[in-house]
Amino acid sequence: MKIAIYPGSFDPITLGHLDIVRRAAGIFDKLIICVMVNAEKNPMFNLEERLAMVKKVTAKFENVEADTADMLLVEYAKSKGANVIVKGLRVISDYERECQMALMNKRINPYCDTLFIPATEQHTYLSSSIVKEMAKYGADLGEFVPREIVADILDKY
Repeated sequence: MKIAIYPGSFDPITLGHLDIVRRAAGIFDKLIICVMVNAEKNPMFNLEERLAMVKKVTAKFENVEADTADMLLVEYAKSKGANVIVKGLRVISDYERECQMALMNKRINPYCDTLFIPATEQHTYLSSSIVKEMAKYGADLGEFVPREIVADILDKY
């Protein structure tokens, strides 16, 4: 069974993230979305809230599950029997940062590879930060995040 991990802070999960989930779920037998803590970010939602939103919007995928981890990503992948990390790329600056991480992960665990999936054109500009900024001003979020979580996001403001 081919198992992959799709890590991220998902604060909140966007339609761009969901597109990567859909595409990766079509490639692997099992895809685990791992909601992680990023020390460089100040999240709007706590870990449990982010995990609940991810579970809510991915329930329709039979081979997708959501989890959290507080360990090195490659160690988490190894503990789940996964040997692939899925990363979505929006712009070239994402590639530079993610390539660096992929090389470090490969150094730590030589059996773990990273698969880069480029964002579709309609999601290239989309980020959780942009969604949070729009929510702050009461903008319609329906085109940017799954409709199931729009209220969760707006309730934070």
